[in-house]
Amino acid sequence: MTLHALVRPPRLRPGSRVAVVSPSGPVPEERLQAGLDILRGWDLDPVALPHALDRHPGARYLAGTDAARARDLQEAWCDPAFDAVVCARGGYGAQRMVDLLDWAAMRAAGPKVFVGFSDATALHEAFALRLGLATLYGPMAGAVAFLKDARTQEELRATLFAPESVRALGLPSARALVPGRARGITVGGCLSLLAAGIGTPDGRTSLRGGLLVLEDVGEEPYRLDRMVTQLLRAGLLDGVAGVALGSWEDCGPYDEVRGTLLDRLGGLGVPVVEELGFGHGPTTLTVPLGVPAVLDADAGTLTPDVPALS
Repeated sequence: MTLHALVRPPRLRPGSRVAVVSPSGPVPEERLQAGLDILRGWDLDPVALPHALDRHPGARYLAGTDAARARDLQEAWCDPAFDAVVCARGGYGAQRMVDLLDWAAMRAAGPKVFVGFSDATALHEAFALRLGLATLYGPMAGAVAFLKDARTQEELRATLFAPESVRALGLPSARALVPGRARGITVGGCLSLLAAGIGTPDGRTSLRGGLLVLEDVGEEPYRLDRMVTQLLRAGLLDGVAGVALGSWEDCGPYDEVRGTLLDRLGGLGVPVVEELGFGHGPTTLTVPLGVPAVLDADAGTLTPDVPALS
């Protein structure tokens, strides 16, 4: 089945209320407060949900229990007072709570903006497959890049308030790994989460017609090889239109990472751009998922055909 464009939620406006949740790992309070201050500076009304600063009693890598993390996301999504839900950080844990959400109630609540990256990939996939909703693979309120990098902040702010002003995505570092130009629907996120989703209720069986965005952190080249190979063997990459690669922080020497990705993806016969500028790097561009776009590997750009938000 070929991918199709998803429903785009409404853009934000001055005074919009934003829920900040921690569906994965715990976030230091000082980082969360700093992120909330940035959002307030944009004339938004950010609210950290009750369990945003929780710690799981037995698994310290989780921000509270699965039920508590799911409750925050559920209540934020179903509360009409909130116009957007922004993750506080990534880490691990979204997969553990995604099946605890009442997706029928969330569908009935209607579309709103969802922002996050890394472990939030599990939620992006669920929003796409269960709600048919376009989302934003972008910086999180407590993420270091969001707190320290001006371009990361500006790209997200512009996408939220004036999405038509955000055109070609790409840093000066972006260049063709495999040359060419392709059109498709943006899809993807963190490689390890996409691989882990195979065979689950939100696991894709096809990315045909998709412009696949991929990035990861802390995975050595052989593990990247294993995960891309899993996508290939599962048939997910059959008919993919193009691939945009983001950051590969702490994944080993970049020449080795690059060689691995070229070896595994070069045989697809589609354009591949590297170092586009999203993910775990020092600058985190905001990439809309579920929208039609053009990938120009030679120019090093990914250009949505429509604004990320309506």
